[in-house]
Amino acid sequence: MVRLSQPEALAFLEAHAHVDPAFAPFVRSAHAHGARVSVVSAGIRQVIGPALERAGVDVPIFANDVDFDPAGWTMSFFDASPLGHDKAVHVEAARAAGARTVYVGDGISDFEAAGVADAVFAKEGRALERFCRERKLAFTPFSSFDDVRSALWTRASNAEQRL
Repeated sequence: MVRLSQPEALAFLEAHAHVDPAFAPFVRSAHAHGARVSVVSAGIRQVIGPALERAGVDVPIFANDVDFDPAGWTMSFFDASPLGHDKAVHVEAARAAGARTVYVGDGISDFEAAGVADAVFAKEGRALERFCRERKLAFTPFSSFDDVRSALWTRASNAEQRL
């Protein structure tokens, strides 16, 4: 049972957890190329939001909620799926709306979404990378969002310049 207040929890996370510094430039680049970016997480929206705000990122967040009761936190999961958030639903909705879907992830909660995305980036050395390799799913390994940004737009720009 976690018994920290919201300010205590946010202070702890600010000191110990950080957003990839390349994420804000990635989001700016995505927007400049007409792409939409959303954070789809099995984490806690009230924690993710302030972290993204500190990093200078403003994107939609789809994640679980929590009641920061000092007697013990109570989670409200995004849906009734086994992991509390079926991320594949978001990818499928974007595809149904006509978007090309690019999924960037690292963990167990990303497995289903990786299976339905048009393109997948899996963090090197993490569970999603192992899952994709074992199941022979096409993916691009990455270590930071600079790698993702480069793969999506720098290579495309270079190819256009050669034409």
